[in-house]
Amino acid sequence: MNRSRELSGTLVFAILLGVFACSTPYQPKPRGYNRLELPDPEYRLSPDTLPYQFEYSRHARFQRDTSWIRDRHWVEIYYPELQATIHVTYKSVGHSEKLLKEYLQDAYVLTAKHQIKAYAIDETIVRTPLGKTAIIAELDGEVPSQFQFTMTDSTENFLRAAVYFNVKVQNDSLQPAIEYLKRDAMQLINTLTWRR
Repeated sequence: MNRSRELSGTLVFAILLGVFACSTPYQPKPRGYNRLELPDPEYRLSPDTLPYQFEYSRHARFQRDTSWIRDRHWVEIYYPELQATIHVTYKSVGHSEKLLKEYLQDAYVLTAKHQIKAYAIDETIVRTPLGKTAIIAELDGEVPSQFQFTMTDSTENFLRAAVYFNVKVQNDSLQPAIEYLKRDAMQLINTLTWRR
């Protein structure tokens, strides 16, 4: 009889220990993100109906700009799987130093608008294999555009592009996709030719 009381007491103690040991409040786990399966880079030439031409990813859609302020030579390179777009805008300079300064100032202002959320904005001037010059701005922080650039021949053509993601997640979760699009943007920069 004492033995069964002992066993009952031990059993009750074990149950109470289990109940009180597991009584910590529930803490929800942070939301996880799917692993990105990024395809190997493959490129094709953009249509020859624009005043410029470049190589862009075969995994993206080349389409006319869909914004309300679009211009006839503006395009989007849309990545449906990544919900990302490289927005490309183009302006004719027409040998006007005043217009060129205005376009460069506008590009600077558009990049500077991200300073509110950016930890850093690193600007670099690069020379392409085709002898062109690009000014690249790489932005760190929780910004919607992590990579932007401008290119001009200073007399006829001015092109600006920016990489945007249409998702609300932390950039560290997007880092592989950001690097992937930076590589595609560099392909665009390195293969850009003017048609005027």
